[in-house]
Amino acid sequence: MSIAHNQLRLARELWARLQPLDRSVPHRLQALLADRRFGSRDRRLYRELLFTAMRLARALATLAPGDEVAWAALLAAHCADTRETEAFRATYSRPDIGHSAPAPLSLLPPWFASEHDPALPVPPAEIAAALLARAPVWVRLQTDSPDDILAEWSARGWFSTSHPALPEARRLPPETKATDCETYQKGHYEIQDLGSQAILVALDLPARSPGPRWLDACAGAGGKTLQLARLLGPSARIDATDIRPAALAELRARAARAGLGARIRTLPRPDPAARYDGVLVDAPCSGSGTWRRSPHLMACTTEADLASAARMQAEILRASAVAVRPGGLLVYATCSVARTENRAVAEAFLAGHPGVFDEEPISRDLGFPRLAPAGPGLAITPGPQDNDGFYVAAFRRCG
Repeated sequence: MSIAHNQLRLARELWARLQPLDRSVPHRLQALLADRRFGSRDRRLYRELLFTAMRLARALATLAPGDEVAWAALLAAHCADTRETEAFRATYSRPDIGHSAPAPLSLLPPWFASEHDPALPVPPAEIAAALLARAPVWVRLQTDSPDDILAEWSARGWFSTSHPALPEARRLPPETKATDCETYQKGHYEIQDLGSQAILVALDLPARSPGPRWLDACAGAGGKTLQLARLLGPSARIDATDIRPAALAELRARAARAGLGARIRTLPRPDPAARYDGVLVDAPCSGSGTWRRSPHLMACTTEADLASAARMQAEILRASAVAVRPGGLLVYATCSVARTENRAVAEAFLAGHPGVFDEEPISRDLGFPRLAPAGPGLAITPGPQDNDGFYVAAFRRCG
């Protein structure tokens, strides 16, 4: 049996064992690839083949169960061209099968097109194609002197590109092990997608913040908390809350590594009596904007999930609004491209708080398309800038 034929046999075996595609896939995939049969190159190969299969899952499901040729041809046509996939691609590439690429929208959930915001001057098929692409590694610099970072990357043969509108954002090739670097361990940069970085930069902080005291109400492991602390400068005092103790522990470690520990305090829940200059609600959501990194979510996210997430997001916004002092900012963000979780939640919040909160216009669109006609917030759409999908809206308390 040739190397490629053995690779196909193992890929199909792993694919069968990975079913069903639900939210436990990342954990189960990690366990499957921990098999002692696999070396590091094997793990890279099967991870790439399985991620490709997740992106193509709807097309693969239409093939006859025993049609290994068509199954392999689709994967060979659409997986990344790497040293690890070379034998597989050379053996199974079939122009008559693999190059008849499925339409991007046909690979996404049926509800996707109806959740596309008609106010966006970008067709849903274009966003679908971007969500099916491989994601690069984006990092956010946490130093004003990145020479040591660039020197270490260069020594490893890594080439990075900077973003014209976000000078602290640097793009590295997919699968780059950026956390292995000494400069990362020193806190000189963090892994953070370009779209995630754009959320706070679009608000033009600190110029439009009424003060340095902020609450990060859904901090998680703190990527945006660290970015906020750096944007607001040495006077920043940020309370970061999350219901998960492990996430807050990771945030404290990251803040200490970055030298930002004095600016950030972690709490299990907000102080009900505290009032802040700004409150960031980076709300739990469907994660549809992250499908290129988490393609398994395409198979298990339903319209009911979107509706449930929107109800939770609205409740978190209402609860967080009371912590904003007069003149302060309330920022709502998701990593979703679904209208139900984005503009619909923002509009409902404004409608439910007349005379209490006003829409705060987004200061910088950073090259992302504005909603037309104008609506609250900015859709940070996947596409030419090679970012995941996000949404951000801001509200200022009256008085």
